[in-house]
Amino acid sequence: MDTLLWALMGVFAGACIAVQAPINASLGRALEVPIAAAAVSFLAGGVVLWALAFGYSHLTATPINFAAPAQWTLVAGGLLGAFYVFSNITLTPMIGAAAVMALSVAGQLMAGLMLDKVGFMGMAVREITMGRVAGAALLIVGAVMIRVL
Repeated sequence: MDTLLWALMGVFAGACIAVQAPINASLGRALEVPIAAAAVSFLAGGVVLWALAFGYSHLTATPINFAAPAQWTLVAGGLLGAFYVFSNITLTPMIGAAAVMALSVAGQLMAGLMLDKVGFMGMAVREITMGRVAGAALLIVGAVMIRVL
């Protein structure tokens, strides 16, 4: 049952990203500076996440340990996320939400295969099998079909 709930959470998160892209693209057009829309998106999300983080920290009596992680990891995820959101804002009006999502998922899957292969940052190592390669290839073909057809 837990596996199903985690899978549904992943699907819902993907749906949120798909809905977020046209909302942020519309915001970018309204602001007339697409990168400003990305900044607004991150500011709004950041405020909510900090409120949740401090609330969780307080409720569980678990202090946030900013000294523990490697310093570069404090900004790396945000920088990568900023590029992703900015790319979605820029590309969605040009190629459509479905194409942006398909290409994004294709890129995520290819990168995910490589990260699994090397066990990036302590993740479990998972071999690249023919089944995984076939699945990635089918997704890439699907992304191309969504964009071209």
